[in-house]
Amino acid sequence: MKASILPIRRITEHPLAPAPRDRWPHTLPPVRQLLEQGLDLGPATVFVGENGSGKSTLVEAIAQCYGLSPEGGSTGAQHSTRVTESGLERHLQLARNVGASRRGYFLRAETMHGFYTYLEENPSTRRSDPEFHTMSHGESFLELIVDRFREGGLWVLDEPESALSFSGSLALVGILRDLVAEGDSQVLLSTHSPLLASLPGADIYEVGPWGLRASDWEGLDLVANWRSFMNMPGRYLRHL
Repeated sequence: MKASILPIRRITEHPLAPAPRDRWPHTLPPVRQLLEQGLDLGPATVFVGENGSGKSTLVEAIAQCYGLSPEGGSTGAQHSTRVTESGLERHLQLARNVGASRRGYFLRAETMHGFYTYLEENPSTRRSDPEFHTMSHGESFLELIVDRFREGGLWVLDEPESALSFSGSLALVGILRDLVAEGDSQVLLSTHSPLLASLPGADIYEVGPWGLRASDWEGLDLVANWRSFMNMPGRYLRHL
């Protein structure tokens, strides 16, 4: 069998730093399940779920445990405005594949404005960055992904759909699909978007009070709810 060259093989609770189960975020069912059962990561993993379900908490902690800045950037980024992270990363352990890339990047739409300023104030010595603040939110988001998500590595995105139009979301799916197809890149994504959740070949998990539930795209509540709304919006809007 050919050895995997994906950055992360498995996520478990750190044996030397067990998490207190009576404190947030360890009380969240998906967090507790990850700590107690661990989670294998394939080439692409998608978390979907309601606000407050814990999907962003998981994505953020995995990114931090890998060494990525929680407010966005690579393993070398030092951007920080206000520390609001859960601390879950201190209780996680990553099983890495031998010989895999240690490169990576974390992008979350809610911190992009400040992150662009950080990039302007700390220009790369190897490249000339685009003028992100002069672009629309979606344009700058995609431009940064095209510019940074290259070669092998771990590419983490937290709810990127808030920055993207329908066509922009399609473009992002195409970029991520091509990265995964190269064989040495790994994608971790949290989303409310049925379009982004359709990333080809991704392992999809519904995040909720049950914990982490593996699902196919057609079986997602997210897909069923949007399909029902698009077919008959008035049925929902009259209850507002």
